[in-house]
Amino acid sequence: MSGLPKPDDPNLLVGYDSSDDAAVYKVSDDVAMIQTVDFFPPVVDDPYTFGQIAAANALSDVYAMGGKPTLAMNLLAFPSCLPLDAVGAILEGGASKVAEAGAIIAGGHSIEDKEPKYGLCVTGLVHPSRILTNSGAQEGDILVLTKALGTGVLSTAAKAALLEQRDYDQMVALMTTLNKYAAQAAVPTAPNACTDITGFGLIGHVKEMAQGCGHTIELWAGQVPIVPKALELARDGIIPAGAYRNMDFAQGDTTQEADIPQEVLDCLYDPQTAGGLLISVPEARIQELLGRMKEEGVAAVPIGTVRPREQNWVHIKP
Repeated sequence: MSGLPKPDDPNLLVGYDSSDDAAVYKVSDDVAMIQTVDFFPPVVDDPYTFGQIAAANALSDVYAMGGKPTLAMNLLAFPSCLPLDAVGAILEGGASKVAEAGAIIAGGHSIEDKEPKYGLCVTGLVHPSRILTNSGAQEGDILVLTKALGTGVLSTAAKAALLEQRDYDQMVALMTTLNKYAAQAAVPTAPNACTDITGFGLIGHVKEMAQGCGHTIELWAGQVPIVPKALELARDGIIPAGAYRNMDFAQGDTTQEADIPQEVLDCLYDPQTAGGLLISVPEARIQELLGRMKEEGVAAVPIGTVRPREQNWVHIKP
């Protein structure tokens, strides 16, 4: 998208010229429309669970922009050999998460393809003055993460039948949990910036947040929540190919201090599916944010801070 001209429309408040999670268009002085789309192949075998994960992932972009999902359209590709009950289960799984979000599915589009794919085009609403972007972080802000990392490593292991049931269940629970509850806690505290952690991994999204605000972000590696089984697997070399692509993307703009275990670094680059929110909030409001998160049942953790600009965008401390 970077090669396309920026649309000349003052009502387009957030477009593809930034690295934000969704587009935002001003409809009136009180209403802005958030628009996003996301779909992908199955990350688990169970079709209903796959539908839930894909829907949670697509809905997350609206939450990351500070909005509430209102309308969704199904996007479905499936091979002719796929049983119709499996297709129905995928759609049912997605519908369950859309309903939990308080939105409605109003239609969609399907095509025949060699590999199943599913996702949503989602519309949300937000007040124009309350839009959250990934570029508004301010010096001194504290960064808070709302889900543990490791789903990329865990799903890679699951494909190789290396996960016990309890580890698989934990992975699914992370990926099917809506960011609705984290957003409900965060929005009243007026964060300076927000994004959700998905395919670029934590460090990739932190780099984009740092570039957007023009400051260096310091990550506290020892504070970042990581699923213990994912650390164990990463230590054994079970790392998805996407993590290496994320390293190529971000390592040149990242400095790290000594004594950070390699498996921790690998998980910081791990591509996430339906990952948590990364929220940049003034230090004076951090306790209010954490208190609200606890009330919503969200295990939010402070993992870094925004510092004056240094040579690199991201600095990782033990």
